[in-house]
Amino acid sequence: MAEYRITGLSPTVIAELIAGVGPLLHEQQHQARLTARPRRRAGGAGAKHRFVFVDRLLATLVSLRHGTTHGCWAAGSEWTAPPSPVPSVRCGAAAARAAGLHRRPGTCLGSVAEVIGHLDADGRTGIIDGTEIRVRRLAAGLKDRDRFVSGKAKRNAVEAMVLTDAEGRLLFCSPVRPGSCADITQARQLGLAQLLAGGPFMEILADSGYQGMGAQTGGRVVTPPHRKFKKNAPAWYEERHELRRKAHSSRRIRVGHGIAHLKNWQALARHLGRREHMSDIVQAVAGLPSHQQTATLTRSLRACTEARN
Repeated sequence: MAEYRITGLSPTVIAELIAGVGPLLHEQQHQARLTARPRRRAGGAGAKHRFVFVDRLLATLVSLRHGTTHGCWAAGSEWTAPPSPVPSVRCGAAAARAAGLHRRPGTCLGSVAEVIGHLDADGRTGIIDGTEIRVRRLAAGLKDRDRFVSGKAKRNAVEAMVLTDAEGRLLFCSPVRPGSCADITQARQLGLAQLLAGGPFMEILADSGYQGMGAQTGGRVVTPPHRKFKKNAPAWYEERHELRRKAHSSRRIRVGHGIAHLKNWQALARHLGRREHMSDIVQAVAGLPSHQQTATLTRSLRACTEARN
């Protein structure tokens, strides 16, 4: 639809973002200015934004969606300087989470513990997977240069863990780790194994990168079937193993659809900025398609109810 082409969000969702994030972002920035350093000028002094909050929010959404640089903004506008997006995506993400836009039923939740509670309350199956975001290579001689090299993709990247439900709706996107971090290591660092081992019984589908978590969580994490024969396997075993592998893959394909919704935002296809901002950008972007999915589902359910009545 034409209304989704620019930002990927419907006008209704954008209006909710403006109403929910605007006041909190303004208050958060005001408090940050007051506490950042000793006051030297009166409150309210200093440079003023040339664009109102709505324009800066739309510029931020377009930049995240299409990867538009400030140079492109300047070339396509009548001003000598590009329109400044929201000063910090980190402030926008924090304000959005505080506004509750990430905490509605079915939307992105704030922690792995909240996701486990949400899945347990609804009796749903979760699907977990890792996704890589390409970043620039560190300059030669800098510390930890090799930590960002992904052994799987053979490139410089950061890794994020994504958790969806069985329908592919985004429930959680973790802060990023260097590309050399394994999927199972990131899940353990987030506390997923401890939460599942001592929590309610549920099913979390995963790929072979999480092999071993099934035993640690009492069978709650389900990975692809283990291959018993390394070579010279009987024909009947090969056929049975392939059927079980395909059945597992067909169930967990939905997490790939959820990650595809994230990668439609060019800011997550390849990041050209600073690495220390990546976690805030990833979590801010993850909340946007999640909120849009929830709004679309709510609208569809409402339309079905009205049609029956």
